[in-house]
Amino acid sequence: MDEARHDDEAMLAQLEALLTEGRGCDDPVLLSELLATLHELRREADSASLRYLKLFNAVPDPVSLIDAEGRIIDLNTAGEQAYGLPRDEIVGKLVHVINPDLPADHMVPVLETLARKRTHVIEVYNQRADGSRFPVEVHSARFEDGPHQFVIAVARDLTGRREAEENLNTLLSVIDKGVMIQDHEGNVLSANAAAMRILGLSEDEDIVTGLRWQDWRVVDHRGWPLRFGDMPVMRAARTGRIIESTLMGVYHTGRKQLTWLSATSVPQFRPGERTPYRVISLFSDVTDLKRDSALFLRTQALARIGGWEWDGGRERLYFTDEALRILGRRDDPPRTLREALTQVVPADRPRVEEALQSVLRDGGAFDMEVQLRRPDGRSHWARLIGQSESRVPMTARITGILQDINQRRQIEEALRSQARTDALTGLFNRDGVLTELERRVMEGEEGLTVVYIDLDRFKLVNDLLGHAAGDQLLINAARRLESCAGDDDVLARFGGDEFLVLASNKDDPGAAEALAARITQAFGDSFRYAGEEFTITTSVGLARYPEHGATVQQLVNNADAAMYDAKRRGRNTWQTFTPELARQQHDRVQVEAQLRKALDNGEFRLVYQPLVNLADGHVRSAEALIRWRNHALGELSPEVFINHAETTGDIVRIGGWVIQTACRQMAAWRKAGLAPARVAVNVSYRQFLTEDLVPLVAACLQENQLPGELLELEFTERVLIEDAPDTHRTFEGLRKLGVVLTIDDFGEGYSALNYLRRLPIHGLKLAQPFLRGVPGNESDAAICQAVAGIAQALGLDLVAEGVESSVQRDFLMGLGVRTGQGFLFSPALDPDAFAAYLRQTGQPASSL
Repeated sequence: MDEARHDDEAMLAQLEALLTEGRGCDDPVLLSELLATLHELRREADSASLRYLKLFNAVPDPVSLIDAEGRIIDLNTAGEQAYGLPRDEIVGKLVHVINPDLPADHMVPVLETLARKRTHVIEVYNQRADGSRFPVEVHSARFEDGPHQFVIAVARDLTGRREAEENLNTLLSVIDKGVMIQDHEGNVLSANAAAMRILGLSEDEDIVTGLRWQDWRVVDHRGWPLRFGDMPVMRAARTGRIIESTLMGVYHTGRKQLTWLSATSVPQFRPGERTPYRVISLFSDVTDLKRDSALFLRTQALARIGGWEWDGGRERLYFTDEALRILGRRDDPPRTLREALTQVVPADRPRVEEALQSVLRDGGAFDMEVQLRRPDGRSHWARLIGQSESRVPMTARITGILQDINQRRQIEEALRSQARTDALTGLFNRDGVLTELERRVMEGEEGLTVVYIDLDRFKLVNDLLGHAAGDQLLINAARRLESCAGDDDVLARFGGDEFLVLASNKDDPGAAEALAARITQAFGDSFRYAGEEFTITTSVGLARYPEHGATVQQLVNNADAAMYDAKRRGRNTWQTFTPELARQQHDRVQVEAQLRKALDNGEFRLVYQPLVNLADGHVRSAEALIRWRNHALGELSPEVFINHAETTGDIVRIGGWVIQTACRQMAAWRKAGLAPARVAVNVSYRQFLTEDLVPLVAACLQENQLPGELLELEFTERVLIEDAPDTHRTFEGLRKLGVVLTIDDFGEGYSALNYLRRLPIHGLKLAQPFLRGVPGNESDAAICQAVAGIAQALGLDLVAEGVESSVQRDFLMGLGVRTGQGFLFSPALDPDAFAAYLRQTGQPASSL
């Protein structure tokens, strides 16, 4: 390259001299332009030459420029340093000056390779000035400079790599892991001492002879034959990827010896090539570990306990064979935690996820029983135990066991089924149906409807005919309900005379309504017991999931509310839960919440409705009626809150307050000289059952210095059917105090006339509904006549409630009824207004 550069400069100098002397050019302007162009070309040539030298000498490896005969044309600075000779002593000489071992025709294969437009690579030993040699890897490529063809050769010093290989060979000879090197076709090239020992070969034995594959049988981790092409070394050669930790067994047919290996195969590549030219395999003898593992797996199978591990760093999940059997996934193991969690039933999945998160976050362990869903659709119970092995991020690891407890849970389920069965009817009991409902809600069953059934007037029949009759009625009712329910429906006795059906309506949106209609129709026929025939109807309420409730309690409560609405509408019908019922239910909750505090907050007051002589309108007595004004709910009528008070039990305290307040008011009127002959107070059935009713009345009379005949207590017909010693004692105790006792709303229930004769009753109050139709309605008129006849026959006073017209008054007087109350005479009045009414009628005091 230097000679060419000198030749160019010489030619440029000659041309410049000719132009300067003006020879060959007569135009001075043109001569000046040619000289300028000539100087520009010289500057560009000098700049290109300088760039070439800088690049050439910047290469850290020795670089030689060689002609086709093998003569060195140029050498960079790294070459001078590597060979220990100045450039002038190398340039112009054959490459033998730095590699005397090359043959005379050494350029032939180089030029042939370069002619195919490929790079020629060869490993040789180059020589320094002091005669020492060092290994190099020479890469040769074609270099063109105008019409000239050259070879540019880069020599990479291999001294460090050779030393590393020697160190590696030394290391391989002492480590206890087997190392085997094979070509891309699987032929064994070499193996270290540990590999020979593990495979049962002597160190001086020829590796190729000792590893004739016809003498060996290879199996995978399950003991199945492994084809040669599926071995780790061949998979690495075929794919070019590392094949890690493969367990396989190698069996020598001559020695009849099986050795289990854990092998990793690593492909090796030549520079610039994508296909491995050899594979290095590292393997260990795991025969003892495999034997112990086999024993452990057999123990796991006998104990039905499998192992599992989750590696958070790799996000991989590992299972033993027994654990995979429990999961039903031996042929398709789940690889990730997310995939495995899909086999946990939806009801159990949240707590499993929470337990895993807790262990990963805080460490510790968890132990729970879960239900799995196998790929074939069958459920399987398992005990899941896990424990954190590390809290270091990205290395989180959880290990645990999976125990098969399906058989135990089946036995427990059988026992639990017995515990969830109603002994009388054989149906599910309350706990059983609520458990089933909770399961279906958790699984989000579409179309699920809760059907709440109550037997109308069952208690009356049970009380009149006895518990044996009541039990037989419940059994017969259960059989009728079974005939109405579908195959997928769940029927249960919810308690007492209440039943529940979980209706499955997946394919028919109107199935629950049709079921309710069948139930009401099924109870159209009467029941018979001991020669007696009686009719029991049903009130049915429906609540649909999730439209009418997203939880078990909401569904049951709303179905119950719908049932009570059906009962309010006249019984023997069914009703679906509605937003209006939801509002009523919400109002009921508010009423009950405020009711608990109403008495202590002084929110109750009493008003008094006159009971008058039908003939002349004079006041004979007064009935104390309770009213409630709440700061949040406003004025509430007794029809709204009395039933709530009965349900919650607050009626006992409220009833006691009413008696005390009425007695106190009676004493105040008497002191003012305006007292009616008597004041009547309603007593609830729950209050009647308490033991302190008689002492309470006695204390109120004594405190207000009132004789007993000034107080009248009104009871419902329900007390008549309670033929119990406590009932008689309560009536006798009140009678001894002189208190007047009256049966309120007589005729609405199943009145036991025999008890009217046996109990110390003073009077009856004709139920208001029977008076509304008189005298035009023959049935109502007949009932009024019958009640009046009973009262006269038994010598009881009779009071008519709800007298609103003079026609009704005249009809009652015709029956011999002397006393009535109603809006015809006066509404209920506060104490002052009642006193004014007394003055207006001119009867400040009256006597019966």
